[in-house]
Amino acid sequence: MNVTPKYLNNRISLNILANSVENAKECFDAAEGHILLGVLSKNYDSDEAAIEDMLHYKETIDNALSVGLGAGDPRQSEMVSRISGKLQPQHVNQVFTGVGTSRALLNQSDTVVNGLISPTGKVGYVNIATGPLSSQTEEKAEVPIKTAIALLKDMGGSSVKYFPMKGLTYREEYEAVAKACAEEDFMLEPTGGITLDNFEEILQIALDAGVKKIIPHVYSSIIDKETGDSRPEDVQKLYSIMKKLVG
Repeated sequence: MNVTPKYLNNRISLNILANSVENAKECFDAAEGHILLGVLSKNYDSDEAAIEDMLHYKETIDNALSVGLGAGDPRQSEMVSRISGKLQPQHVNQVFTGVGTSRALLNQSDTVVNGLISPTGKVGYVNIATGPLSSQTEEKAEVPIKTAIALLKDMGGSSVKYFPMKGLTYREEYEAVAKACAEEDFMLEPTGGITLDNFEEILQIALDAGVKKIIPHVYSSIIDKETGDSRPEDVQKLYSIMKKLVG
C-alpha cells in the first residue's frame, strides 16, 4: 500500500495539530498540502472512536494524517500503533521503544514513523529512554546520536523526533543531531517551543547541516487559545518561510 506523503520529496513538510476536520482542511490549504495534520490518540476513549474520527480527516486532507501521542505521552504508544495499523496514515509519532511495533502493524515501509529522543545536556548524546517504563526510570539512557539513529533504523523507524527542544535552548545539541541525521541519511523532526520567531533559524540549522528531509512540529505557538484551532494565517506564514528557504 502506497501511503507516501504527497510532498515527501520536498525537503520540508510542516507538522501541526488539527482541532477538527474543518481546521485540518483550512491548514492543509494554507500550506498548499505541504503539511501533516496531527490528531492526538489521547483525545479518544477507544481505538474504535479514534479510527472512526480519524478516517474523516484522511478523506478530507488526502491522507495527510499524522497520528499523535499527546504531548509525547508514552502511555499512548500501544494505542498509536494499533490504530495506525488500521488507518495506514502518512505519519506516525512514537516514543523510541514503540517504533518497532508501529512498523510491524503497519506492515509497509511507506508511512513515516518517528522515534522520540530527548536532549541530555551533552552535545552528541541523546536520551532514548522515552517509553512507558523507561521514561520513569531515575537514570536516563544516554547514547551517541548515531547509535540512536542506528537503533531506530533497526526497528524500522524513518526519523528522529527531537523533543523537547524548548526552542533553541539546546542549540549545540540540536546542531549535532542535525549533523548526524544528515550523515546517516535520516529524517529530522525538531519539536517543542518552535514559534514564528525561531522557525526559520531552526530550519536553517538543519538545512545547513545537510538534512535531506525535515518535518518541523509547530504546536501551541500557533493555536488560538479561545477556539483551540491552529491558525491558518500562521500556517501560511510558516509555509512562506519554508518556500523562502527551499523554494
